[in-house]
Amino acid sequence: MHWQCTPFADLGVEALYDLLALRSEVFVVEQQCIFQDIDGLDRHTWHLLGRQSDGTLGAYARLIPPGLKGADALIGRVVTAPSARGNGSGRALMTEALAACERLWPGHPLTLHAQAHLQGFYASFGFTPVGDTYMEDGIAHIEMRLPKETHA
Repeated sequence: MHWQCTPFADLGVEALYDLLALRSEVFVVEQQCIFQDIDGLDRHTWHLLGRQSDGTLGAYARLIPPGLKGADALIGRVVTAPSARGNGSGRALMTEALAACERLWPGHPLTLHAQAHLQGFYASFGFTPVGDTYMEDGIAHIEMRLPKETHA
């Protein structure tokens, strides 16, 4: 995959369309979650896009700076296109997201709100659960945190 990490203002309409389409395809249609995806945060965040060799968007994550939605930096809207699954794209996405967060906000702890069935996947990157599972949009989630010394 070819990776691009960019602030909202530099996305361009094509990239914005692609990321919103992928988020809708997976979160709304595939996972059948009706939720407010366009939540006002996109304008203030960085967007990590992984394009496949044919140029289609295969993986995406939204990187939220510290102080915008809590003290930690936050990795959110982590998504892999159905066409990109099964070949390590999710692991590559998280590796890129962690590296981008370290470049953007060196030394800051990271938090994510994982779907509970993916807790083991995120734990393999050093994230540990914070609290109990909770329901969000009909799917069990768990907050997970990566202390600053772990990803530095």
